[in-house]
Amino acid sequence: MSRSQFGATISPYGALRRTGAILALAAVATIALAPPSAQAAYPDRPITLVVPFAPGGPTDIIARILSNALSRSLGQQVVVENRAGAAGNIGMGAVARATPDGYTLLLASTAIAVNPALFKNLPYDPFKDFVPISELANSPNVLVVSSKAGMPTLVDFIAKAKAAPGTFNYSSPGAGTKSHLTGELLKLRAGIDMTHVPYRGAGPSAQAALAGTVQLASVALPAAEPLIQSGELTALAVTGAKRWVSLPNVPTMIEAGFPNFISDTFSALFAPAGTPPDIVATLVRESRKAFDNDEAREIARKAGFEVVAGTPEQLAARLASEIPSVKELVAKAGIKTE
Repeated sequence: MSRSQFGATISPYGALRRTGAILALAAVATIALAPPSAQAAYPDRPITLVVPFAPGGPTDIIARILSNALSRSLGQQVVVENRAGAAGNIGMGAVARATPDGYTLLLASTAIAVNPALFKNLPYDPFKDFVPISELANSPNVLVVSSKAGMPTLVDFIAKAKAAPGTFNYSSPGAGTKSHLTGELLKLRAGIDMTHVPYRGAGPSAQAALAGTVQLASVALPAAEPLIQSGELTALAVTGAKRWVSLPNVPTMIEAGFPNFISDTFSALFAPAGTPPDIVATLVRESRKAFDNDEAREIARKAGFEVVAGTPEQLAARLASEIPSVKELVAKAGIKTE
């Protein structure tokens, strides 16, 4: 035994235990103070990419392009998980509550900007619960009529609708969709009276115009383009900022006499709020790179999308602009909230 300077007896075994404890604490401190480069590099396990809609839709197509590219560039599998329901709110709410570690991401459509105007109680806040990564692609809507209807231009359609108020119907892929809002915006801007007839999807909506069940269909471009190309449907206008590449003779709404009439659907990548900045930076860089090639652009174009691959700041600005404008349109059109 030995004594300390205060006269206490110190066991050699106690000294060893104390030394071991000090070394253990030093090891913990060393790990805690280690620079980020000493920690596991992101990602070190598979990533889940949540699509808040059913498989096979336009947003899902963009998600598949992204997941394949990120799996290659990040060296970890990126798994697409379709969590459909409640106009996308179920999937978006799930990501809002996910751990913000970069392993659960959201591939959202314009629903993230539209739903705040349509639902009183959302399971997420589009500004507070998500970090914008990139608007990857967007798609215009198109206004179509049966080629047998004798209305080859938007001017002709508006004139006939005004001549027979209350008798025209228009179809959309469903209440609250961007195509529905496009139809309501047309009513307000053109001063015409039409009744909205919602269908379950863009395909049935386009078919309703082809059959003459409705006088007009407002749908996303992919569902109607084959019928336009075959001559069965006439495209009156597309609602993007410029003409669509495979429909060069179809004017935009702006060219048809409606300034600033742009109504498109985007697919954009988000992460849960609180995701570390270095992980966000990686996702921004790699997601934009995923669409910066001819193959991705061609797949997107065939699905009716134009590649954007924008910055987080551009996506944030779009949300900040679009959410209040949609709320204003919903109020003016008298669309009921849920």
